[in-house]
Amino acid sequence: MMRVPRCKGMRDLLPDDMAKFRHIEGVFRGCCLNRGYGEVRTPTLEYLHLFTATGTLTPGMLGRVYSFLDWDGWSGERVVLRPEGTIPAARLYLENLERGDITRLFYVENTFTFDETGKEDRERWQCGTELIGSDLPLADVELILLAAEVVEKLGLGAVEVKLSHAGLIKALLGELGLGPAEQAELWDQILEGNVKALGEIKARDAELQQALPLLLEVKGSSPGFVENIKVSLGKALPKLEPSLDNLSAIAELLSAMECHYQIDIASGRGFEYYTGVMLQFYSSGQMVGRGGRYDDLIPLVGGMPVPASGFALYMDKLMALLKLEEMTPEQRILVSSQGQGVKGLRACLEVARFLREAGYHTELELEPKAATDYRWILSLLEEGRFQLTDQATGKKSEVASAAEMLKVIGGEG
Repeated sequence: MMRVPRCKGMRDLLPDDMAKFRHIEGVFRGCCLNRGYGEVRTPTLEYLHLFTATGTLTPGMLGRVYSFLDWDGWSGERVVLRPEGTIPAARLYLENLERGDITRLFYVENTFTFDETGKEDRERWQCGTELIGSDLPLADVELILLAAEVVEKLGLGAVEVKLSHAGLIKALLGELGLGPAEQAELWDQILEGNVKALGEIKARDAELQQALPLLLEVKGSSPGFVENIKVSLGKALPKLEPSLDNLSAIAELLSAMECHYQIDIASGRGFEYYTGVMLQFYSSGQMVGRGGRYDDLIPLVGGMPVPASGFALYMDKLMALLKLEEMTPEQRILVSSQGQGVKGLRACLEVARFLREAGYHTELELEPKAATDYRWILSLLEEGRFQLTDQATGKKSEVASAAEMLKVIGGEG
C-alpha cells in the first residue's frame, strides 16, 4: 500500500520540536503576562475583505493567500486562512474590547501563506503582541524591550534591533513628484519588500535626489545620528521632520535602557499598514521577528482612530536557534519495574504517581531500555525500600520513604 505523504510546505512537529515549541511559548506567555498583556486567539478563517479593506494585499500578495468561497445557501462569502496576526487582532479588539483605554494583547497562532513550489513553509507559527491605545514613543519601546526579554530568556543572547520608519518612506513618496500610476506601482514594490526601489527613482528636484542616498544607505545607532539627518535634510524635506523627531525619541529611550539598535531606513521591508516606527529583531544574524506602529489600521477595519503598535516573533526561526541542552533541564526519572511481582509493580506505580504529583517527569519502564535520557533511575529493592541512582554522578542512595526520595533528588540527601 502506498504511503500518503504530508502536504507540500507543511511540517510535522516531532517530540523534540514540540519541547522547543512549548518552551518558547511558555517563556513568551510568562513575559507577556508579567507585563499586563492578556492572551487572545482569533479564528483561523477570516473574511477576505477584512484584509483587502486595509490595502495590504497587493496583486503579488493576493496570489499567496489561501482563499475560497464559504457557501451559505445560494451565495457565499470569500474567506481566507489567516495570512497574518495583527489585522484579525484589530477586528477582535473592535468587536469585543473597544473601550477607549489602553489594551495589551498577545497570542500564539499559526498563519498561512501559499508558495507554489512547496519548498517554503506554508504554515508558520508566531508569538504576537499588540499594544492598542497609546501613541507615545514609550509604547514602542515597551514592545522592543518585551521582545528583547523573550529572546534573552530563551538563552539566545542579546537581540539586535533594526529601526526604520514608515512615515519617512511615505513622506518621500509624496515628495518625488510621481504621477498616481507611478506612485501606485512604487508603493506595491515597497509593500513587497523592495524599499530600495525609492533610490532608483530619478527625483525631479536635484536637492531631493541628493537626499535619498543619505536616508537609504547610511546606518547609525544613536539619537545623534537622527539629529544629523534632520540638520542635513531639514531644508530639502521639511515634511520628514515629524517622523525624524519620533524616531529620535525612540532611539533616545532605547539608548537610556542600554538596548542595542541600528537605524536603517532601507530595512523596512514589507511594512504593509505601518505608519510609524518599523522593527526587525535579529538573533545570531537571523531575523526572528518584526513589527511596528500602525495608527491607521483600526479605522480601515471600521473603527475610530486608535493608535497601536505590535510585533511578532517567528517560532520556526527561534526553534532552529534553540538547543535542547540550553533549555531548563528536567529532573527526568525512570522507575524500573522489571522482574517485579504484582506487589512490586503496585509499589512502583504508587511511587511514580507520587513523583509526578511532586512535579517530576517520571516514566515507568515497560521493557529493558537504555537509560541515557534520564537523570535518575529508581529501582525497587524490597517492599518499602528503593535505590536511587544519580546518572550524573553515579552515586547510589537507598531510601525508605517518599520524603527521603525527594531530599536525595533535591540535592539534600
